[in-house]
Amino acid sequence: MHKYHPGDDVGPLEYWPFDNPASDYRIKHGLPKTYGRIDAGGPGNTTRYGIWRCTIGSFDCTEQGDELMTVLSGRCRLIIHATEQVHDLGPGDSLFVRDGSRVTWDVLEEITKVFFGHKADGY
Repeated sequence: MHKYHPGDDVGPLEYWPFDNPASDYRIKHGLPKTYGRIDAGGPGNTTRYGIWRCTIGSFDCTEQGDELMTVLSGRCRLIIHATEQVHDLGPGDSLFVRDGSRVTWDVLEEITKVFFGHKADGY
C-alpha cells in the first residue's frame, strides 16, 4: 500500500523525457523537465499508478489514459482544450482528465502529483 500526503517526500524518481509520439508534446515556454515512477501497473496492464514531477514551464500534450491526479506539492494551471476549462491546482487538489484529452500544462511552481490511470486497451 502506498500513502501520500501533500508535502511528503515521494522518494527517487527517474527522468521521463517528452518523447512519447502518442502524447504529441509541444513545449510552449521554458524548459520543463519531467520525472516519475510507476508504483504499480504499466506496460501490458489497463491500470497504473505512480508519481510524476515537472519543473517550471509550459507544454501541450494529449493525455494517455483516463487519469485521476492529486497534487502533492507545487502549483499549475491545467487547461483542457475541448472544453476550455481552466483548473488552478495546488497541494491537495484533485482532478480527473479523460483519455485523449488535449491539455496545456502551465507549471507555475515545480509540481509533484500522485496519479491513477486507466486505459481500456492497456498501457
